[in-house]
Amino acid sequence: MKKLVLLQVIITAISITCNAQLSPVITCWQQNTVDTGFAGALTNVQEVNYSETFVYIKTQDIPSWIPIEYDWPNNPWFAVPMNYQFSFRLNPIPNIGPETKTGYGHIGLWKNGCSIYNPKDAKSYLDSSVWFQNAWYWEHLIGETFDSCIGHPNASGEYHTHVSPACLYDIEDSTNASPLVGYAFDSYPVYGGYGHIDPLDTISEIVRLRSSYRIRNITERTTLPDGSILPPSKYGPSLDSVPLGGYMEDYEYINGLGDLDEHNGRFAITRDYPNGIYAYFTTLGWVEDVFDYSIKAVFPYVLGTAYYGEVYPSDGNTGPGSGFVEINETVTLYAPTVSNREVADPVKINFYPNPSNGLLNIQIGFEQEFQSGKAIIYDSRGNLVAQNQLVSGTINTFNYSYLASGIYSLQIQTGTSIQTFRLLITK
Repeated sequence: MKKLVLLQVIITAISITCNAQLSPVITCWQQNTVDTGFAGALTNVQEVNYSETFVYIKTQDIPSWIPIEYDWPNNPWFAVPMNYQFSFRLNPIPNIGPETKTGYGHIGLWKNGCSIYNPKDAKSYLDSSVWFQNAWYWEHLIGETFDSCIGHPNASGEYHTHVSPACLYDIEDSTNASPLVGYAFDSYPVYGGYGHIDPLDTISEIVRLRSSYRIRNITERTTLPDGSILPPSKYGPSLDSVPLGGYMEDYEYINGLGDLDEHNGRFAITRDYPNGIYAYFTTLGWVEDVFDYSIKAVFPYVLGTAYYGEVYPSDGNTGPGSGFVEINETVTLYAPTVSNREVADPVKINFYPNPSNGLLNIQIGFEQEFQSGKAIIYDSRGNLVAQNQLVSGTINTFNYSYLASGIYSLQIQTGTSIQTFRLLITK
């Protein structure tokens, strides 16, 4: 027993845990209860409530950037106050089952209460559901239906953007890490297009983060990005009639091509999450198009074609008729003008040895009343490589010898606390 005690080293988290500080998913929203804008509606976010599990965001989906008398060019529709309420989870988890596709309609929320859409518009070539139209090409470059902030309403009056909104943060500021700009409906954060070259080092160089998608090298639309050969009845239009980039299937994902994964994200330490979290990033690039040559959104814009994390239909955010979540639990109203500091002790965490040859012991809670937790390991590129359940009051032993030697991020989740540590595996 004495030998075991000597081997154990209590690791203290580098910074404050979510228990000691209100989570950014509570505090990041641009709240407004006074100013009205387009359609006479209150702009941005009207109310934020939270419980131990959920954060509830009330919004009319009318951002303050829309001019009061605006008339969208070449668009027959107008923005309508939506009276939405969405819910986000304080502790998102990676999806380890079949991927959840980002469907039509809202897939997340910008921090000003505006809906995030995926890259598609609502049409496919010959209505065959094979070649899906890229909204940036059809609705912006061809239809010119977007406003100067790169958003527009649909037939239901829901204002939204398919790409990084030009008015939410400075898309040309390449000298600073971009701010937190929203959340996807798997409850993982979305950041702007500039970040640190080393996602785990907040003093490393600032770079424009690169998508790992690229235009396919094809001369006709007869195959899909996964290599599937299509029958002639499913061929897409010629490149003479619609250039590459007009359809989602004109792009392919190449692992390691850029800084981000297939979901357009990576695990990173940020100013809002000093212990680290998986995050999406809006991708930007120098682009010449029918308008000019400047910094613009580039594919896949916000999220890829699927969420990174678990999405729960019961949360009421996705699918037909979604966005009208009712609160059926005790909640606290978040008032941004009052002190947001909460008094709570970080959950005690003990893991050893570090460096490890693959065998790792993890102990959580000690005298604290936590029955379970989760250990998640990410590699240096932010890829999820291991995930295990933890039981409090015992020593949890795991064999990670299948992992290559290197530096990993060990994330420990317990209740509303998330702490991240560096783990070195040597063999």
